[in-house]
Amino acid sequence: MNIPSLCQPAFGPRADVEGLEFEGRRHTFAEIESEANRLAGRLRADGLVPGNRVAVYMKNSPELIVAYLAAVRSGFIFTPINILYRGGEIEHILSDAEPAILFADRGAEDVLGPVLERLPSVRLHWTKDLAEFAAGPLSAAPLPEVAEGARTEQELTDDTVAALVYTSGTTGKPKGAMLTHGNFTANALNLAGAWQMTAEDRLLLSLPLFHVHGLGNGLHTWLALGYRVRLLERFLKESIVEELLDFRPTVFFGVPTMYERLLETPAEKAREIGGFIRLFVSGSAPLPAATLEKFRALFGHTILERYGMSETLMNISNPYDGERRPGSVGLPMPNVSIRLCDPETGAEVEEGETGEVQIKGSNVFAGYWRRPEATAEAFTEDGFFRSGDLGMRSGDGYITLQGRGKELIICGGFNVYPREVEEFLTKLPGVREAAVVGVGDQLKGEVPMAFIVAAEGEEPDAAALQQACRDGLASFKVPRRFVVTAALPRNALGKVQKHLLMTEPRP
Repeated sequence: MNIPSLCQPAFGPRADVEGLEFEGRRHTFAEIESEANRLAGRLRADGLVPGNRVAVYMKNSPELIVAYLAAVRSGFIFTPINILYRGGEIEHILSDAEPAILFADRGAEDVLGPVLERLPSVRLHWTKDLAEFAAGPLSAAPLPEVAEGARTEQELTDDTVAALVYTSGTTGKPKGAMLTHGNFTANALNLAGAWQMTAEDRLLLSLPLFHVHGLGNGLHTWLALGYRVRLLERFLKESIVEELLDFRPTVFFGVPTMYERLLETPAEKAREIGGFIRLFVSGSAPLPAATLEKFRALFGHTILERYGMSETLMNISNPYDGERRPGSVGLPMPNVSIRLCDPETGAEVEEGETGEVQIKGSNVFAGYWRRPEATAEAFTEDGFFRSGDLGMRSGDGYITLQGRGKELIICGGFNVYPREVEEFLTKLPGVREAAVVGVGDQLKGEVPMAFIVAAEGEEPDAAALQQACRDGLASFKVPRRFVVTAALPRNALGKVQKHLLMTEPRP
């Protein structure tokens, strides 16, 4: 199935339904489709052909959605750029993707100006000129009309590349993951079934659409089902509670840092929110078991944690009906094959043993853009994607992630999985967040070191933390040093960038 086919419920029987809210404005699905058709016509009139990349450096907005739909229905490859990226990061993606056009928000002149001086071939189009909001239609800009049904001359198949999503780059330069129409449609339909989503749902979407969490999960389930979305430019802890109370969504997608912020909600408001939301989902970074327990006590809901990647969209999920196990990402999703293998031998490990998570299914990407060697290295001979993440499967099939393979600490010949130590630390009094890394040691080779973010008003004592670890963990897992820091360095989706911990100045 291609993405235009996926959109039929929204743009067909629900065309006249108000499906999108943004900053007080409401738009029907028909208005959104009309704008996407007009923009698609303009891009084709400007000479773009199927396979050309359409890049965006944009905050969440209806214009970004229009740009996405215009691209994918014309066979162009949508290429979103993280709006937190600067200078060299943006230049790397533009140089690598070579887009035919770049759409950007006004206000980004200072960021993009120096980059585009070095890349004069990039055609820049400010979104102010794409969609000037006016009363009534989404846009008043003079774009060519496109006849209904004349959306594309290309046959869009499951294998047609729809988007080039650059990996988060926590360990090096981002690579472009080629996600196909089939990847997005399979993922959306899988989530709709697994999480029992319907056209009657309401989603408050504060996740960035440049990332697969917002784009793949939020945007595509919306298009597949035609439910109502209130889109936020971004998550703001100062206003998120009032947004929830005003819009009264039934579903909320978030990352762990968002749920940490929501723990500050007054109890009375938390109970009210818990009364109308039926499902809270967390992903993009590990959800500490302690956060899940605190959230359940405050809101009366157990967060559903799931596991996905830029290269694979969603792979594993705690069940909608059934046990949502703290610290676990749950069970393989329907139509997704998961196995845990020894990273060295490739042999599958036994239950209770740690192995690399390997994935196969229609959700798995087509490969890395212009990186045939990296693509070949990423797949096994029998077609499983090597995630690089380590996991352990319990007797009843639940999978618990234990960090990245590259983060594994080998201390005196013993394996230390940072996630296990981090989970232990966040349950200790006075600890809000923790990140564990390996540092060189002449005797042991490597030893664990912990970075701690204190709970508000607390001052954790390193000696007390170390003693608690000695009492609860094997000796080789005990961090040799504790550093209290104001915050952990994170990327836009809240994933801790551990490679920066040893380089950033500490307070």
